[in-house]
Amino acid sequence: MDQARWRIEERPWGDPVGAALRDRQRAELDARYGSDDHEPGPPPSGEDIAVFLVAVDTASGEAVGCGALRRLDRDSAEVKRMFVTPATRGSGVATRLLRALEEAAVARGWRTLRLETGTAQPDARRFYQREGYREIPLFGSYVGSTLSVCYERELG
Repeated sequence: MDQARWRIEERPWGDPVGAALRDRQRAELDARYGSDDHEPGPPPSGEDIAVFLVAVDTASGEAVGCGALRRLDRDSAEVKRMFVTPATRGSGVATRLLRALEEAAVARGWRTLRLETGTAQPDARRFYQREGYREIPLFGSYVGSTLSVCYERELG
């Protein structure tokens, strides 16, 4: 894996490039689930996102992925809007983004990361399991959801 291939940048939630990536993710999820009603609970916003990262291909300057952290409590945060463009999947950029989010969490004193993904996203489920996340019971606004699968990882 060529670590220098991507630059991970912290950007504001309202950044237009980041917003475009989130729009692409939303369209993909709408297609997978057949509707736009697939996220229980409040969507992330500029008011509740503590960290928003964008992965940029250093050769082309193209933004190829994003991910965010929303604080849950004193010791934990939730990974939100983790997305990598289809053409870049399998390249290692998703792992780079996730590790950068984990580093940002540790820097803020958060020792646990949780996340929700969906039943129609087996690729995402395999990714998180491979990266050391274990499946946990549904938490927060995901409790009772028939489309959600939740994961957690304790950070060192």
